[in-house]
Amino acid sequence: MTTEVSKSKALIVTAWTFLLLSSALPPIILQEAFKYPVSNQLATAIPAVVIVLGLVLTFIWDTVRDLRRFLLVALVLVVVEWLVYNKVSELFFYQAWLKHPSFNVYMLAQQSLRLLVTLVILAALFMLKKHPSSFFLVKGEVDAPAEAVRPLGIKAGEPWNRIGRNFAVILSSGTLAFLILAGRPPLDIVMRALPFLPAVFLAAALNAFNEEMTYKASFLSVLESVVGKHQALWLMAAYFGIGHYYGIPYGVIGVLMAGFLGWFLGKSLLETRGLWWAWFIHFWQDVLIFAFLAIGSITPGGS
Repeated sequence: MTTEVSKSKALIVTAWTFLLLSSALPPIILQEAFKYPVSNQLATAIPAVVIVLGLVLTFIWDTVRDLRRFLLVALVLVVVEWLVYNKVSELFFYQAWLKHPSFNVYMLAQQSLRLLVTLVILAALFMLKKHPSSFFLVKGEVDAPAEAVRPLGIKAGEPWNRIGRNFAVILSSGTLAFLILAGRPPLDIVMRALPFLPAVFLAAALNAFNEEMTYKASFLSVLESVVGKHQALWLMAAYFGIGHYYGIPYGVIGVLMAGFLGWFLGKSLLETRGLWWAWFIHFWQDVLIFAFLAIGSITPGGS
């Protein structure tokens, strides 16, 4: 028993160590604490080296061998993101799309790049896990009972179809309020952005799928059986949150907000064993965000 407990602790500590060191945390510390400019190459090299060292460790220390799948997925993610955003995006036709003045063109070009990353992650997960249900690529049990979260008012056994609908409204309302207070777009500009709605909905659907599969379902699927459901959830939420340090809102607040959303949507994945509620809630957040981006792409007196 003592040996098993020690092994479990070693797995958890090792998982946290390599996840944090392969996240955006080292570049953030270099830039914010030491004012050291971090290039795209260095931001990729740091996690890649850390993950490779972790993989080597799984071959020489039997206790942490079960982390190998997690580290492989993390390495695939780092390498493919670098290739897509530094090589594919530089192709002449992508540059033309990404620099196009129309929201319809450049936003869908951005999402197609994200989709390329997701497709490679899915291929890796198929090789490692075999069945789509083992990495949440199914609708899942949408009315599955939830574990209690008293601070959020979630009761033990409460069905996810109720929780999902309620939180989709609550989180979307909060996002809308923030966007309105931050932007306050004139009504005439809002009306001129209406033709962009099909692109907004398509981009939101793609982005929600891409992020839920790439950063949540993938990590949870290779960590849950190794470190346990709750540790896997916190590990994924930490990685997702840290990655939003330079997002909106900026800094620690952005990390906490993104981390909470990652945790909540990850909880839905684990408890329903499927993607539906995570995608649905994320989708409506992105509809609002992309709608405001479309509005922001319109200049008064122009388009």
